Amino acid sequence: MSSLDPLVKPIPETVDIAIIGAGPQALTLVTHLLQKKASLRDRLVVFDRAGTWMAQWKQQFGALEIPHLRSPAVHHPDPNPYALRAFATNRASELFPPYDLPGTQLFQAFCEDVIERWGLGDGVIGASITDIEPIQIEGRDRFRLHIQDHPPSLARRVILATGGGSPRLPDWLAEIAPTSPPERLQHSSQIDLRTLHLGGEEILIVGSGLTSGHLALGAIRRGARVTLMARRQFYEKLFDADPGWLGPKYLKGFQAELDWGRRWQMIQEARNGGSLTPKVLFKLRRLEREGRVRFLENCQITRATWNQGLWDIDCDQPQGSLPRVDRLWLATGSEFDIRKHPLLQQVQRRYPLKTVAGLPQLDDHLRWGKSQLFLMGPGTALQVGPVARNIYGGKLASQRIVPALTKSSLARVA
Repeated sequence: MSSLDPLVKPIPETVDIAIIGAGPQALTLVTHLLQKKASLRDRLVVFDRAGTWMAQWKQQFGALEIPHLRSPAVHHPDPNPYALRAFATNRASELFPPYDLPGTQLFQAFCEDVIERWGLGDGVIGASITDIEPIQIEGRDRFRLHIQDHPPSLARRVILATGGGSPRLPDWLAEIAPTSPPERLQHSSQIDLRTLHLGGEEILIVGSGLTSGHLALGAIRRGARVTLMARRQFYEKLFDADPGWLGPKYLKGFQAELDWGRRWQMIQEARNGGSLTPKVLFKLRRLEREGRVRFLENCQITRATWNQGLWDIDCDQPQGSLPRVDRLWLATGSEFDIRKHPLLQQVQRRYPLKTVAGLPQLDDHLRWGKSQLFLMGPGTALQVGPVARNIYGGKLASQRIVPALTKSSLARVA
């Protein structure tokens, strides 16, 4: 369905299961749900403003020119863990070492195949949900979904799978004069390498994670010189979190921990901030020897001033002369705080829920308190663990949510 024609699939007045978001995690949930109970196909509706599956994911990977995923080939939206390997039988060159990391084009093609095999091609309504309002109708709890430019829809159960988080921005940004050109100071979420011509430019990239590495390599391909700055040392790590977090090795102890604050601490220790993959760091170190990249470690910007067409940068550590730069890119990640989620303000008033550092204390099925609202993505970390926001986190979340949607013994009274 075209995102330009969202009414090809009409918006129903009432919905049994409403899924908000159409990214990899939402697709994972739908395939696992239909595998368990195919009869639910006509009772679920997926809302996403793009009107298609995976639109934001494709945009983000394309904008940063990411060649392959960080997750192995067994991590994908299909319930069969080996389905991607089978799909890639004649495309072995698109599985990258180690652990067969799927190329971006291969993964996209596989997801299109999943969508087709499961009959989900026209399964996304192109509409933006603007608010989730808990209401009671004849003594039954429901959610009124407010929809931009359309009448509301009434849902019995809602799964919020929008990923989310807002850009993490440094304090010194507040001091920058509003007269500086916005295209010369951008968060990584605003940058699309495909649109840029950077020949001869100096670019300062702030952040130590993989996004900073992709931006640096993309800028250098376009003829720029890059300085990479981080408040820590750059280090390599193959995955976001140790593979032990994908199974019982670490999750068993994590779920046995009854102290929510300690769980949060375990998540922080497992992710340990941003890291580069060995392959990307190797490429950057080689470019450093060629004089095309400079690393500034254990260093933070204290002030940035737009001065006669360039940025003047002050740093908290004496680093010699910092180059004046044409562009300042912030690969500083995102921060997730459920208390600020724009769709959940009324839900939180109706069903107050305790949080730890912005993460909600959901029940074992990722349900919001006594309601019929479920979460996927970063907001499930206190239950799912440090990989909550990753593709495999979608599988772990689905394993918890699907039973609550399909087994009457686990369902809330409607």
